[in-house]
Amino acid sequence: MDLLTANDRAGAYPDSWYAATSDIGPARPALATDVRADVCIVGAGYTGLSAAVHLAQAGRRVVVLEAQRVGFGASGRNGGQLGTGQRVEQPYLEKMVGPEDARRLWDMGLEATDLVRTLISTHKIDCFYRPGVAWTAETARDVADLHAYADHMSRIYDHPVEVLTRDAFHAICPSPAYRGGVIDPRSGHLHPLRFALGLARAAEAAGATIHEGSTVTGVSTGPVVTVATPGGQVTADHVILACNGYLGGLNAAVAARVMPINNFVAATAPLDDPDRVLARDIAVSDSRFVVNYFRLSHDKRLLFGGGESYGYRFPRDIAAKVRKPMTQIFPHLRDVPIDYAWGGTLAITMKRLPYLARVGPAVLNASGYSGHGVGTATHAGMLMARAIQGQSDGFDTMAAIPTAPFPGGARLRSPLLVLAMTWYSLRDRLGL
Repeated sequence: MDLLTANDRAGAYPDSWYAATSDIGPARPALATDVRADVCIVGAGYTGLSAAVHLAQAGRRVVVLEAQRVGFGASGRNGGQLGTGQRVEQPYLEKMVGPEDARRLWDMGLEATDLVRTLISTHKIDCFYRPGVAWTAETARDVADLHAYADHMSRIYDHPVEVLTRDAFHAICPSPAYRGGVIDPRSGHLHPLRFALGLARAAEAAGATIHEGSTVTGVSTGPVVTVATPGGQVTADHVILACNGYLGGLNAAVAARVMPINNFVAATAPLDDPDRVLARDIAVSDSRFVVNYFRLSHDKRLLFGGGESYGYRFPRDIAAKVRKPMTQIFPHLRDVPIDYAWGGTLAITMKRLPYLARVGPAVLNASGYSGHGVGTATHAGMLMARAIQGQSDGFDTMAAIPTAPFPGGARLRSPLLVLAMTWYSLRDRLGL
């Protein structure tokens, strides 16, 4: 299934609150001739745009090819949460790669959040960035686990996390579903599409060329690399694959290790009493495997992400799909109007850690951010830009993370997705 067109109209952003509150501008012209570049980047999401900014600032000739529009995919549809560290918790990484490499990955995660804030400040990107993300617990065991994790991060990583009892958390987020939580002050949240559009403007200001409506049909390697589209091709010394869930069949090695999945977000009408949802301007994620996540917008809407996906087609009534978990968390919002509801495609790996790799002569890939892409994808773009310039330490550290292929290959990908989501949804319902 071609996920570039399966759920969306060609050249059109989804009908999201993000698109409705962004200065999008006219479409950039598609590639219509053969051109030469130092670096060709496939995909104009956070990964590709960050790489374009850093490479163009270094004086490289950069051409970015985007099948749809800038920030069309997960970069313009996600929950807007900027988390510290990696997608998985540090004790897991310590067991997986050892304490020394786990600390290195933690430091790189902090570098990622700092990079996002630096790009916002340097390029004056108006994306409503605010600090603070809370993780919530729905069971006593989850509370104990979160508080133990906060203690571990403070002792081992000198990273203070605000620990909240049930009463203290309810003073911030008065949902009957939650029994406590923690708040990470170095995390944050932002308007994801406005951030992507700001990165695109920064890349173009530095000299990069972005072509929208330019679907890549093939990448061939040799002494130089050629990247083909229906309107022309780019010949380049280096290619960056920055496609995440929209890779399709461009590279079999990446497709075997990175699985697209869908998620859904809704924006309510502006709330009469937003403090009954959040009394502080933070974002929230809960402790479920099939995560619910939410925050208030700058115009006091609840932006709520959730709802299980059992295939690659979006449901007909996305609002109803999101309303179900939303009202489990906030029963008093049962009748609140939902003004916008949209779906998007992200991508996961087996271990929920990104897949960075050299996948061909002069071809680099970064994808599989597993819901942690605001910082990690932006950082991965910078790491690939540095690697192309001969500074590959950071890229090599991330590429050394073992990334196993999903079992079953492409033919069984969709049935496995259904099985996995059904199982993890059941675990969440049973509190396992």
